[in-house]
Amino acid sequence: MKTQLLGFITPWVIYTVITLLHLLLPGKRMKGYVKDERTGEVLNYRLNGLAVLIVSIVLWFVLGYVGWVPYEWLYTIRWASLLGALSMGLIFSLIIVLSQPSTGKSLLADLYLGRLKNPQTKHARLDVKMWLYLVGAVMLQLNVLSFAAHHYFSAETLNPGVFLCAGLLTYFIWDYLSFEKVHLYTYDFIAERVGLKLGFGCLTFYPYFYAIALWATVDMPYPGLPTWLYAIFGLVFLCGWMLARGANMQKYVFKTRPEKKFLWIEPGIMTDGEKTILVNGWWGLSRHVNYLGEVLMGVGIALAAGYPGVWWVWLYPLYYVALLFPRQHADDKICHAKYGKLWEDYMEKVPRRIIPFLY
Repeated sequence: MKTQLLGFITPWVIYTVITLLHLLLPGKRMKGYVKDERTGEVLNYRLNGLAVLIVSIVLWFVLGYVGWVPYEWLYTIRWASLLGALSMGLIFSLIIVLSQPSTGKSLLADLYLGRLKNPQTKHARLDVKMWLYLVGAVMLQLNVLSFAAHHYFSAETLNPGVFLCAGLLTYFIWDYLSFEKVHLYTYDFIAERVGLKLGFGCLTFYPYFYAIALWATVDMPYPGLPTWLYAIFGLVFLCGWMLARGANMQKYVFKTRPEKKFLWIEPGIMTDGEKTILVNGWWGLSRHVNYLGEVLMGVGIALAAGYPGVWWVWLYPLYYVALLFPRQHADDKICHAKYGKLWEDYMEKVPRRIIPFLY
């Protein structure tokens, strides 16, 4: 009972430590893309996610090394920890939504989608969206490390798939926090409000569900798959990463320095004299090719665990399909409202929504 109680409060403690690190460690100040709805000025952000991640991992290692907190602690108390994170996600989401006036939609819609669009503390010391993604990413990383440590210490025969899966998730996290500034130009920061979808999603769903392949397979024996097959699984992930990261980086470079090449690609544009759309490179393959990349990364992670016949592992990429394919329709509506006829011309030039040549 005592262990489970400690497990319940563990995410509360970890989220508090992450928040303090975010506030206390040096951060880079930079302008984003979104404008303040009240003042019309471009919002400022303070970014230090990679530093927070590194210090958090060092703390995890040191606490395990001196024997104060076992390396596999987060695995041991995983269900109680999930309940603790669930309670925090619900409480945070209810407070941030119900403390604000209605958007005019139903209460259920406001609870799920949120009311505030880009909440920040004074002087942008803490941006709530950036904080949510940071907390979720660091907690996911600590869960991944703990699950991998459990497998290392307890498995009779080590499954390289567990470590490949953990490695790919770790790469995903480090990549995200290495390019924080790029994500300021993505849909989440441009269009989303902060409710259960983002609040509960980042505090509960993201740090626990994204590691579902490890939850499903970490205690299973080595499946005996050949090394070349694991290499193919890693290649699927890498192909997805190239699509997602390449598309987001090309857009970021174009938004910040429109005359500059991205890699070898000269920016190809469509313009009406006032607004401009990037229409070549990754964005000439499909209108949301980055979404395809996210799905492929999820497929690579699911396969990497070495048990493609275990249905649990497929929940992660299926979640991306369920999230991103409907989001594409919402994104198209937003872009059409912003660009008008120019977006229609882009849709004619690049007819595929997500999957080049198919959809």
